[in-house]
Amino acid sequence: MTVLLELKEQLRSFYGKYAAYLLPVIKFLLALAVFWLINQKVGYMERLNSFALVLILALACSVLPMAVMLLAAGVMLTLHCYALSMQAGVIMFVLFVIMYLLYFRFAARDAYNVLLAPIAFLLGIPYAMPAANGLLQQPTAVIPTICGVVTYYYLDGIMANETSIAAVGKDEEAIISKFQEIMNQFAGNREMYLTIALFALTALVVYVIRRLSVDHAWTIAIAAGLLLQYVGFYIGCMQIGITINTSALTVGCIASAVLLLVVQFFVFNLDYTRTERVQFEDDEYYYYVKAVPKSYVATREKTVKKISGNSRYKKEKGEDVTRQELMEDMDIHISKEEEEEEEEEE
Repeated sequence: MTVLLELKEQLRSFYGKYAAYLLPVIKFLLALAVFWLINQKVGYMERLNSFALVLILALACSVLPMAVMLLAAGVMLTLHCYALSMQAGVIMFVLFVIMYLLYFRFAARDAYNVLLAPIAFLLGIPYAMPAANGLLQQPTAVIPTICGVVTYYYLDGIMANETSIAAVGKDEEAIISKFQEIMNQFAGNREMYLTIALFALTALVVYVIRRLSVDHAWTIAIAAGLLLQYVGFYIGCMQIGITINTSALTVGCIASAVLLLVVQFFVFNLDYTRTERVQFEDDEYYYYVKAVPKSYVATREKTVKKISGNSRYKKEKGEDVTRQELMEDMDIHISKEEEEEEEEEE
């Protein structure tokens, strides 16, 4: 455990020293992953399926605000959907405008939640997203996450029915029929509504529990949030008649738990064995304070002594170096009493 705490302090010190350089690198990697996945999973417009274009966009987004990355991702998705079907592109554009307005209205600093949610679904760990919102942010941070959920389910429906959606129809009746078909597939997705409800409830439950003045509040909040989702998805899917992969659900919740415990270790690692409770008063109030110290281990600092002067010169010449000369060159001083004690021992 001591080694992990030392590693934690070293990483925090390294990040604090080089944050100005690390943040653009992190944003670049996130943008690269988002744009590459969009082209790989959707990729209906061949002109956008270029790694050079993805690289240029990622480099630009690394030095620009997060809102620009969200805007670029929305434009790419809209163009890809439009290449498949004009109706699919229009609906994607409307959804994107609504999400962008919600993003600016409620959670302007949490744009990365919109981008991370579909990635979490693809990795099989979407259950970590609402729990992380409740642990690290305010409950309103789940709104961008829900926007990412809506985007994921819309694109999943588009890809699952791309053959019928891409069917060409030029008359007005065919165009309206295509709009209705896409909207029915999207608006009638009961699994999406179940996911939205469970994500919102999980973020709220985790937020409330982690703020309680109880030992191991974060650990309890993580367990409660994941258990709520596990039971909720299992029972909910049975109720709405959807087949659920229990193995994938179990593995996803376990992987999410591991990821969240790692986040807790780096963000909120407390030593409950040294908890202190203090009580004092002033003219108007009594105060009852519970203080829990953070787990902290000072990093070891290595000091390197350089040998120079006569001893180094003699060593290079192959001559013998006395102990006194070596100590003087290394700036080591001992008292006369210590010298006498060493002579007696010899």
